[in-house]
Amino acid sequence: MSESTQAQIVAFEDDARVSDETSEEAIRALHEAERIAEAIVFASAEPVPERIIAEKLPDGTNVRMVMKRLAGFYSLRGVNLLRVDANWAFRTAADLSFLIHRDQTDVRKLSRAALEVLSIIAYHQAVTRAEIEEIRGVATSRGTLDVLLESGWIKMRGRRRTPGRPVTYGTTVEFLDHFGLEELRDLPGMDELKGAGLLSSRIPSNFQVPMPPANDELGDDEDPITDMDLEELGLLTPMGEEDE
Repeated sequence: MSESTQAQIVAFEDDARVSDETSEEAIRALHEAERIAEAIVFASAEPVPERIIAEKLPDGTNVRMVMKRLAGFYSLRGVNLLRVDANWAFRTAADLSFLIHRDQTDVRKLSRAALEVLSIIAYHQAVTRAEIEEIRGVATSRGTLDVLLESGWIKMRGRRRTPGRPVTYGTTVEFLDHFGLEELRDLPGMDELKGAGLLSSRIPSNFQVPMPPANDELGDDEDPITDMDLEELGLLTPMGEEDE
């Protein structure tokens, strides 16, 4: 692909409308980029990071514009192309999902305690076990956290820079994907929770639903989890013991 063609592709408007003045060569290159991106996402069972798609496309391609064009094309079809955080995935259109799930058994039946913990982590992340217990007002068993970790909906984010260096928890891309959220800020707010009957009408007047973070980057008070941390937590076999 020539540099002039790449420049034309990058110059397309974000609304993805190709002008009549755009050369046929540039249009063909754009359509080929769309075909490549479409094939990559279609072949994956998991949401595909946008950076991975970018690595497979010709240099200079406006990846976000290509994906927005594809998302627009699929918006009225039986499957939609959705952005999940910084990832892309094909999913059944929301209004048709009942056809797919009608005869399926939900294997992830969470206890009330697990649902409460998941909600707290989603809205308050990054959060430690002690902070979860403080919010709930009761102790949280290790088993509850293990169930959520095994489901793939939460993860150990890091370790808090406080005495004891407690582990901090947050949600995953799988959590967003399962609940049809593009980003954490799409979690329901006060009015939506009230409308769904999930908040009592007798809640305190000063009660506020926490605003989830815009991303899952580590905070200034967090350190990343290392292999040594995983060994300490019993999640990784210490080096030298594997051969014993």
